[in-house]
Amino acid sequence: MNNNVILDSSALLALLKNEPGSDIVESLLGNIIMSSINVTEVATVLLDSEMTLQECQDTVLPFISAIMPYDEELASLTADLRKQTKAYGLSLGDRSCIALGQKMKLPIYTADKTWGELQIENVGIKLIR
Repeated sequence: MNNNVILDSSALLALLKNEPGSDIVESLLGNIIMSSINVTEVATVLLDSEMTLQECQDTVLPFISAIMPYDEELASLTADLRKQTKAYGLSLGDRSCIALGQKMKLPIYTADKTWGELQIENVGIKLIR
């Protein structure tokens, strides 16, 4: 049985920082798929905290089962989501995560409460806190 899930940057950061919801993310280990854009977002936050690139890779990569490249289809889906999400102020990273969930037909886990208000067809959003 396929138990894979899409993880938003905010959810992985919650796990790494032991914030509320980290227990939910921990239960998903071994099934986590992330967009290359969201991995970049997490790495950027960690590198801003004085971590070296090697330390960042050693910290982040073990938690992710697969990193999906940002391809032409994801770029189009991400752009198309702008119309539906503009009022919520979602970033490119947010929309790329949702687009990956759409493409792969997998649930998306996030710590971003704003996502709970989204009404996007064929997208299952799970809030971790």
